[in-house]
Amino acid sequence: MTERISKSAEETTLEDIKLNYTAVKQNIAEAMDKAGRCDTVRIMAVTKTVPCEKINYAESLGIDLLGENRVQEFLGKYENYSEKSEIHFIGGLQKNKVKYIIDKVSMIHSVDSVELAAEIDRRAGSHGLVKDILLEINIGGEESKGGIAPSELIETAKAVSGLENVRIRGLMTIPPVNCDEKYFASMQELFENSKQKYSFLSGMDTLSMGMSGDYATAVKYGSTLVRIGSGLFGYRNYSKI
Repeated sequence: MTERISKSAEETTLEDIKLNYTAVKQNIAEAMDKAGRCDTVRIMAVTKTVPCEKINYAESLGIDLLGENRVQEFLGKYENYSEKSEIHFIGGLQKNKVKYIIDKVSMIHSVDSVELAAEIDRRAGSHGLVKDILLEINIGGEESKGGIAPSELIETAKAVSGLENVRIRGLMTIPPVNCDEKYFASMQELFENSKQKYSFLSGMDTLSMGMSGDYATAVKYGSTLVRIGSGLFGYRNYSKI
């Protein structure tokens, strides 16, 4: 596995970002080869706290998908993005904030309740949109994290599938830190079985799991979209955020 350059976000240079991006691509290719995969894994650049200069540079390297975590920060940076890549919202989303992003992002990852999906549906309808969403699964059953329990997925998805202006494109999860691979395997099984058994989920094509520390493992277990923040832009000093 190719090692990335480990620096703080403040120390990371544009050249570091280029080298990190190359390493991520190589590691994904190796993981796909080992897993016998010949499909596509998208690389999302997670842009929380990253200045627009570095985001625009990452886009110039070929990154065409950005992940935004915070509504206010996103709105402050949106007009300064040069390439206007596809943008997904991946952070926790309050219902009263949906209206600010509904026409600016192409997908919302963190949908963890019928109520949130209904608000997305209402706001999307007012803009004449059908909004793509991922249902967030709490695969580790962690109280500190949001997400739908695996046992509640089908009931929730069935209700959400009845909304006119929302389209379930897949599932996302954040497994426990330094977890056993069984969580990734369980998520892959849940994704594949749900597609096969339930017609209202048969159109799912996105399994979003894997971040800077575990994306190679996620690719091994079928992830089609990995979310890379520190692996591209350097680690964040959260005491300064």
